[in-house]
Amino acid sequence: MTAGLTHTIEDVIDVFNATFAESHNTRLISGSHEPLYLPSSNRCSYHRIVFAHGFYRSALHEIAHWCVAGRVRRHLVDYGYWYKPDGRNGDEQRQFEQVECKPQALELLFCLSAGHDFEVSCDNLAAADPDAVNVAAFDQAVRAQLADYLQTGLPQRAARFATALQQFYRTPEIEVGRLYHAA
Repeated sequence: MTAGLTHTIEDVIDVFNATFAESHNTRLISGSHEPLYLPSSNRCSYHRIVFAHGFYRSALHEIAHWCVAGRVRRHLVDYGYWYKPDGRNGDEQRQFEQVECKPQALELLFCLSAGHDFEVSCDNLAAADPDAVNVAAFDQAVRAQLADYLQTGLPQRAARFATALQQFYRTPEIEVGRLYHAA
């Protein structure tokens, strides 16, 4: 974490909602259980990104998933994805990491933009096979994905949110070289 910066849930909620509540009819909500994306319905007129237990990093991670999701997926509960829980074998873990690489690259971008620490999440603490998880390799893949995004162009919503975080926290623009020094 960058010295002197304070990261509160209220701040990330305010930054996100100020950036997207009107333009995308989407709000960030602190939840008490598992994260969940809920599209608007006849019960609620706006889309909700619900992040887990009021954790700052959970908010950034769920925002990253929203930034990756296309228009059709943003009208489905949890973007229409099925989640394979903790305890994945090696093949399942590689599939998880392949799907998670892009959102975690954006989460890294958001952490850098907010001056907040980042660690990849392999999300497989109960793996029976200790070789199923290679944290260092996944971290490299996530950083390489963000480097690619920075060179070829970020998803529009991700760029907009990163800029909003940089303005709020007064952090510098992200450069490819910083990705590997921040490891």
